[in-house]
Amino acid sequence: MLKRTKFTRIKSFAKVNLSLNVIGRLKNNYHQIESLVTFVNLHDEILVRYSNRMRHTITFGGKFSKGIKKNNNTVKNLLELLDSKNYLNNKKLEIKLIKNIPHSAGLGGGSMNAASLMKFLLKKKLKNNFNNIANKIGSDVRLGGQRKNLILLKNAKVLKTNKKILLYVVICKPNFGCSTNFIYSRLKKFTKSEYNLGKQNYFNLRKLVNYKNDLEIIAFKYYPKLRKLKTFFDSLPDLEFSRMTGSGSAIVGYFKSHKDAKKANKLIKKRYKSYWSVISKTI
Repeated sequence: MLKRTKFTRIKSFAKVNLSLNVIGRLKNNYHQIESLVTFVNLHDEILVRYSNRMRHTITFGGKFSKGIKKNNNTVKNLLELLDSKNYLNNKKLEIKLIKNIPHSAGLGGGSMNAASLMKFLLKKKLKNNFNNIANKIGSDVRLGGQRKNLILLKNAKVLKTNKKILLYVVICKPNFGCSTNFIYSRLKKFTKSEYNLGKQNYFNLRKLVNYKNDLEIIAFKYYPKLRKLKTFFDSLPDLEFSRMTGSGSAIVGYFKSHKDAKKANKLIKKRYKSYWSVISKTI
């Protein structure tokens, strides 16, 4: 229960795209995509409590708080939308966001913040229209509705599955980000749909190895340092596979054991001293 005097702590987990296929372009100029999505135990922390002030207050802290727009971010936009519908019953909140997930990385940090906060604040009230509100905040927000492996279909429906992949990951973000709008704007070739409503286990490791992220072609062309990082990942011992998540710039390597991931992360840190990397695990 949310209180006035004591903060409630919420964990907001990072998402990664195990695959991403761009099927085509829609009439509204958005792209039609399908994707396999999982979550890792790297997370931001959201501290929230009721406030006696006349307006909501949001402050940012943590390693990756720099550069976040104070007047235009997913949490602020969410609160404005909820206020417009009086979902909060005119109550105001004090929120502190501890940013452990880098932005401009393809890890969905801001989107998952909004999703996690909305789930906590509204619970059953949003059971039937979570997606409607989420889509008004950002295209990835609805993926944070539940921390399960997800299949995003080409018709924009999201399927939840209890299948687990149980892998350790090393996530590395270069000292630059990728522009999502720019990368999509340069994409000219589209791919065929791979996922349907069948009962296949798309999260089988043997299948995951052979999937792809269509956005890598563009990202690697315009960000050659990212191509070099991916090549280095692919040379790491005991790697199962590596893939860019979202539109980048983070590259994720997948391993069967913590020992293998730890050894790989050590090599990455030695080679790329100015890049950020971390060991995590799928959840």
